[in-house]
Amino acid sequence: MPESSSPASTTPDPTTSSAESTTAASTSSTTPAEATAPKRSRRGRPGYDRETLINKATEVFVSRGYDGTSMDTVARELGITKSAIYHHVKSKEELLHLAISRGIRALDSAVETESLRENVTALERLQLAVRASVVILIEYHHSVTLLLRVRGNSPLEREALEARRNIDAKVRALVAAAIAEGGLRSDFTPGLITRLLFGMVNSITEWYRPSYPVDPDTIAEAVTTMAFQGLEA
Repeated sequence: MPESSSPASTTPDPTTSSAESTTAASTSSTTPAEATAPKRSRRGRPGYDRETLINKATEVFVSRGYDGTSMDTVARELGITKSAIYHHVKSKEELLHLAISRGIRALDSAVETESLRENVTALERLQLAVRASVVILIEYHHSVTLLLRVRGNSPLEREALEARRNIDAKVRALVAAAIAEGGLRSDFTPGLITRLLFGMVNSITEWYRPSYPVDPDTIAEAVTTMAFQGLEA
């Protein structure tokens, strides 16, 4: 929730002497020009709801590195106090969990959905899974980037790595099914093909920016075409 500052009290202090009151009255007097001049609004601290806080913190973790970023740094980058952050989360680790879990859930759901698609070949399911993964990676760019950078330095990071392995396993099963059906060449192992496919997909995190002049669907189509058809005209 946005933080707001409490207005300063205007109740006079009963212990103030008459001399002090006279001085205060004299000091607070204004000239006609001052009285008619527009008053400047007091600039308050910006506030964030929970979702916006997670988005902004994810950007900070990506730009500075999670391990090298303290909660003081996050607060400073966001222009709010640490107490404003702790209003929404209990710790930096919880903030990391919230930051990467949205990318994990979206990727896993997309691959799972395409894996279970009926009335299409295994190769078509694989192509749809790759295409959907590209779109998700762009939509959740910072979250997936952070997910790809965790190295297992904590139980939470090891849990994230396990989630990545589970997604990889689903894609590898699709590759194996496509090979078995004759849709893919069999002289490369499912593990190698999966690594090469998602090496290309994951590389998007290194160069994609929201200002990139190509829309996500076109990028997804380009990746899928290159991966399964090559670049020959």
